[in-house]
Amino acid sequence: MDRRLFLKTGLASLALSAVPDMATAVSASSDKLPKMKLPSKEDAFRLGMAGYTFVKFDIDKTLETMQKLDVHYLCIKNFHLPLDSNAEQIKAFHAKLQSKNVTGYAVGPIYMKSKEEVDVAFDYAQRVGVKLLVGVPNYELLDYTEQKVKEYDIKLAIHLHGPDMKLYPSATDIWNNVNHRDGRMGMCLDIGHDLRYNQDPLEDLKKYSSRVFDIHLKDVTGNTKKDHAIELGRGKIDFPRFVKLLRKVGYSGSCSLEYEKDMTNPFLGIAESVGYFRAVCDSTK
Repeated sequence: MDRRLFLKTGLASLALSAVPDMATAVSASSDKLPKMKLPSKEDAFRLGMAGYTFVKFDIDKTLETMQKLDVHYLCIKNFHLPLDSNAEQIKAFHAKLQSKNVTGYAVGPIYMKSKEEVDVAFDYAQRVGVKLLVGVPNYELLDYTEQKVKEYDIKLAIHLHGPDMKLYPSATDIWNNVNHRDGRMGMCLDIGHDLRYNQDPLEDLKKYSSRVFDIHLKDVTGNTKKDHAIELGRGKIDFPRFVKLLRKVGYSGSCSLEYEKDMTNPFLGIAESVGYFRAVCDSTK
C-alpha cells in the first residue's frame, strides 16, 4: 500500500475540519447535504463512529466532527441519549442527528448485570427505534437475554473486551456462547481488543462472519494486554487484508471507528484514521 496515498486522504480530512465556513454553510442547508458515500462503489458495509469515542464530548461536538469528516452512522451511547429518555427527547435527538445527515444505527454498548438491566436495555433500543443492541449481558443472563431477543426482534451484538475483562474476552468466547442460540444473537467484533487477547481478528472474522453484526475499527500496537490503541494504519492490524475479507464474507453491517487514543483531544487521530480506512478501501478494489 502507498502510505503517501493514505496520508493524502487523511490530510484532506484534516483540511476539511479546519474550514468552519464550509461546515456552517452545509449545516445551514441540511436538505442539500450529500448522500452517504460507501467506502467504494461495491462495498455493502458502512463507515460509522462508535459513540464511546466521544465520551468526553457532547452530542453537538460529536455531530460536528462527523459532519466535517463525511461520516454518517453513529452507534448511540447512553451518555448522549440517557436510558430513561422519553419519547419527546428521543424524537428531538433523532432530529438533531438528521440535521447533520447522521443515522443512529444501534445503541450501546450497554452492560447488563441483572434481568432488570436486560429489560431496560431492550426497552431502550425499541424506544430509540434501532434493530441492533450492542450489549454485554452477564453469562448467567444469556438464556433470559435470548428470550428478549425473540420478544423484541432486536439483534444483540455482544461486545468483546480482550484482556481487560473476563467477560467475553474474545470473538471465540462469544461464538461459543451464542452459536447454538437464536440467529439474532451475535457479536460486535472489536478487532483491536481481539488482537490484544492474542487472537487473530481477521481469521475470527472469517470463522464467525455469520454472527458478526457490528465491527469496531481499531488499531493497536501489539497482541498483549500492555499494548494500546493507535491511529489506524500505525499498528499491527493488516487493514488491506481486513477490507478484502469484509468483501469476501459479504459483511453488510457498520464498521465503526472506536478511537481510544488521546480521548480528551482525539480529533486529529480520528481524521487520520478515517482517511486511512477510506484510502485502503479505495485502493483494494
